Amino acid sequence: MPINLQEKILQAASELFYSQGIRATGVDAIAKAANTTKMSLYKYFPSKDELVVAFLRKRDEDFRLWFVAQIDSKADMPKAKLLAIFDVVSEWMAIPEFRGCAFINAAAEFPLEGNPVHQVSAEFYDKFRGYIADLARQCGSTHPESLALQLSLLIEGAIVSEQMKRRSGAADQAKQAAILLIAGSLDGAPNTPLPTHNLQD
Repeated sequence: MPINLQEKILQAASELFYSQGIRATGVDAIAKAANTTKMSLYKYFPSKDELVVAFLRKRDEDFRLWFVAQIDSKADMPKAKLLAIFDVVSEWMAIPEFRGCAFINAAAEFPLEGNPVHQVSAEFYDKFRGYIADLARQCGSTHPESLALQLSLLIEGAIVSEQMKRRSGAADQAKQAAILLIAGSLDGAPNTPLPTHNLQD
């Protein structure tokens, strides 16, 4: 089924925003990539900001569906799924087209919390942490929300590290830290940044 012009514009914008950056990508370049005119673009997206938000919302939906499917294909049990997250992230970061996380990048380009672009980016990570927290609850974690935040911070840090230096091994190191955090949370350990009693074992 051929895509319509609105979808074509959004697809072209998505590719350019992710590969080149949002502020560095002009409306002229998007219209050219979509083989259309600025007038047609503005018919569907009255402003560049609205196009950016549409890009992020589509990215949110597509990425989360893909990500959960990848996790489910690798593991059946909640604890295994928590660790599989790091394997999926590692595989994603290894692709040649990897340019970091679109939502981290967007939030950095639009740092004011009240900005719609920043808000959509923050919402993505709220939902992502909610997904992790749900798995943590199924595992019997004593502090599922805290564990979800800790694991999310490991993932976000690994993504930024890999963006700064390819083949950094950050995802593997993050997974090793996650193993300790998950074990501590399931053992009823205090909610600390790292379960130091496990590190000493």
